[in-house]
Amino acid sequence: MTVGQATTEILYSLGLAEKVMGTSVWFTEVLPQFKNANAKIERLADNDPSFESVVAKRPGLVTVQYEWHIGPQGIVATREQFADLKIPTYVLPSDCTGKDNSKGSDGTRSAIYAMDSIYQGVSELGRIFDVAEQGEALVADLKLRERAAIDMAKALNLKDASAVFWFSSAEMDIDPYVAGRKGPPGYMMDALGLTNIIESDEEWPVVSWETIARANPSVIVLAKMDRRRFEADDYAKKIAFLKSDPVTSQMKAVRKDRIIVLDAHSMDPLIRNIDALETLAEALPKFDLK
Repeated sequence: MTVGQATTEILYSLGLAEKVMGTSVWFTEVLPQFKNANAKIERLADNDPSFESVVAKRPGLVTVQYEWHIGPQGIVATREQFADLKIPTYVLPSDCTGKDNSKGSDGTRSAIYAMDSIYQGVSELGRIFDVAEQGEALVADLKLRERAAIDMAKALNLKDASAVFWFSSAEMDIDPYVAGRKGPPGYMMDALGLTNIIESDEEWPVVSWETIARANPSVIVLAKMDRRRFEADDYAKKIAFLKSDPVTSQMKAVRKDRIIVLDAHSMDPLIRNIDALETLAEALPKFDLK
């Protein structure tokens, strides 16, 4: 049983779809290569499943993407509640290693995110399900792709290029949620030679457009998502705002159309980070950043 799309897609990538009894907490469509397999598996909830619905499946293991779903303050349940029923739980290291989840759902990172925590999760799940070889093969492939994307960007010899990742905003014209320096987007920027203009350790701090405009990023990365909780969830409306607002329209990245659109879910800690890294690396040569 999975609670979180990231752990679901890791299990699918390991060839373990037949072991998955049910899924929950979906952010976007499943990766295309798993569409058929996923269609045969019960989805307990698009968002947070109930404790009762998970337990009713009598799972041999519950794999978890975020500690705030199943952890000390778990909104589904605590790990102790599952343990009382002799149901083991596994939380991906990417949401535990170097991160304080005690304050808010997004948490604050005490150490810079690295793909190592994802590779650890893939390897551990491979061993748990007795498919260690598949796990190591998947890790090797992801590392190869990671290295290739980084090398592509390094060849550009960027020295003063900077970026900001805009996830969304509660209202179109108020301070946006942008990526802090220690989460997955921060890792991507650092790996590709881009300076993150946001210095907060929070995963997604709220920062004013005036502050962002003063920093004048070379590149703006926008989140594309299926949800429509906020008007700014629509990336096309993000672009329209950037080009029409008196403050944002003056930024270098907007004037020179240095805007990259990324799958929002790939900004979370998961194997999709490699897809995002490749998309960024392929886009950068098209911009005059030297």
